[in-house]
Amino acid sequence: MKTRLFIAVAVMAFATCAFGATPTTLKLQRGGTTVPVTTPLGGAALTNLELDPAMSGGDTDSGDGLGFTSKQVVNRSIARGHAGSNRAGHATRAKSSPELLGGLDGLNFHDQRYANGGNQFSVEPPDQGLCAGNGFVVESVNDVLAIYDKSGNKLVGPVDLNTFYGYPAAINRSTGAYGPEITDPSCYYDASTQRWFQVVLTLDRIGTTSSLAGTNHLDIAVSQTADPTGAWNIYRLPVQNNGTQGTPDHGCAGGFCLGDYPHIGADANAIFLTTNEFALFGSGFYGAQIYAISKQALASGAASPNVVLFNGGDPSIPAPAFTVWPAISSGGQYATAHGGTEYLLSSDAVFYDSGTSNTIWLWSVSNTQAIDSMPANVMLSVSPLTVQLYAVPSSLAQQKPGNTPLRDCFALLGCAPNYLGYPNHVYSTPRDLAVNDSRMQQVSYANGKLWGTLDTDVLLSDGSHGSGINYVVVNPDSGHIFANDTLALPDANLTYGAAAVTQSGRGVITFTVVGPNDYPSAGYASLDAKIGAGDVHIAASGAGPWDGFTGIPYLGDDRPRWGDYGAAAADGNTIWIASEYIAQTCSLTEYLTAPLFQCGGTRGALSNWATRISAIGF
Repeated sequence: MKTRLFIAVAVMAFATCAFGATPTTLKLQRGGTTVPVTTPLGGAALTNLELDPAMSGGDTDSGDGLGFTSKQVVNRSIARGHAGSNRAGHATRAKSSPELLGGLDGLNFHDQRYANGGNQFSVEPPDQGLCAGNGFVVESVNDVLAIYDKSGNKLVGPVDLNTFYGYPAAINRSTGAYGPEITDPSCYYDASTQRWFQVVLTLDRIGTTSSLAGTNHLDIAVSQTADPTGAWNIYRLPVQNNGTQGTPDHGCAGGFCLGDYPHIGADANAIFLTTNEFALFGSGFYGAQIYAISKQALASGAASPNVVLFNGGDPSIPAPAFTVWPAISSGGQYATAHGGTEYLLSSDAVFYDSGTSNTIWLWSVSNTQAIDSMPANVMLSVSPLTVQLYAVPSSLAQQKPGNTPLRDCFALLGCAPNYLGYPNHVYSTPRDLAVNDSRMQQVSYANGKLWGTLDTDVLLSDGSHGSGINYVVVNPDSGHIFANDTLALPDANLTYGAAAVTQSGRGVITFTVVGPNDYPSAGYASLDAKIGAGDVHIAASGAGPWDGFTGIPYLGDDRPRWGDYGAAAADGNTIWIASEYIAQTCSLTEYLTAPLFQCGGTRGALSNWATRISAIGF
């Protein structure tokens, strides 16, 4: 197939560009209902089927759309080049964190792998979702969910996502039957409707075999009340976009498109879901997809809410459409002009051989008030914004050396074959941790402004390249940029940033901090439209290095994984933040002590990732 390449337009002045892209109108179908109930932890510590064979390249040719291939099925990148940056880190580390109200360790790999009696695969990275409101906090990761009260007490969880969405277990360890593959969770609490929205990407199987059927859908769970511990309605939106099940035909190679990397946003009238569309069974990237769904219909439990789809791969759209992230609203603040407007942001450095750009794209979906009565009248426009030069990060991140029993077992003669069932593999240096590419991350609309972040390449003090967080605060009506700079430390990487903002315009960026002197830690910085980002704070210091299976030969892929995103949510004058970090450490001796591999219930056989949830007060 012919790969689509895009060239950014020259940015002379801010101007909204409307175009002739015709929306596709769809209908969403309601399925069953669900109530989140804690599923028991258990099962064997390690089996001969830890990784889903369909998701590690066995059934697919996961091309990234620009001539490269990898074994990764979901969360794909299309980054072309890594020219790097000469921008040095100049942020400082805060000596105290007076705004930090408290925090708790959230879901971790042990929860994920052993939930539902151990009928789960080993999965990393977590892909962290977080939403907060009405006295509750909901966290979801690959592939479990938990609900807390505002004091941090766990009310429900872990709940495996297959059970939550009404599916059989991911893998039935007794019968060998496979359930659907669920990935990429995100959630949002909508203050105006007092409803919780949880979305995942689900890939269907051929029967109960491991083989993927090709059909895939966004599963949207909507709470029936403001209490997330109660009942939820479930909706399913097919996204294979090959002309089946009511979808348009986008001509993806191999016959099925994939709705990768879904994320959620909202305005007054609609819930917005966006995906990156790849060919599931072949190479090719086909543009971001923007779905608008009637919010009122979802909130009321309607049988068939209206849906509008804009195809970012439409040739009439003059912008490169990759990870077009929809804005979440702070406390029911919405843009009401032009019949109701939802704003989205995207970046474009991944499309260039240099891996650099000084342009981001402001997308606007207007007349959203028509979603219930005349959905075809919803309109899309896009504008380029000139910003500080940013670059796709050019390297992995070093991490502070420490206990890595999985790595050490692979290196110790006889350990991996005897205990893990894999050949030995010796690493000459400590393993590095993955950072993000320069795709847009979480976007917020608050105080009449749009707030967004992305990872960018920076120059560290030792002359090596690392990752920092580029942030932008913009007036979406005029294009005026209030703040735009890079938050970076001279001696550590900051990666997978996510920003949330209160109604009054007080913001926080959350991220992972990792470097030669830092175990992966949960960090944050304040964000203000006038002065930009503040000092780097550590919400929770890492206890040891990341020690996961991705990137190890024999385990399905050669790409180490971290992220693939963090999350943050404003609830009144409190901002809840969520980051991946490492909460445990143990030696090889402890790892091989019965019960094997779990180090007192702090990790699993094949990884030790954890999440940290913190509350920041203003």
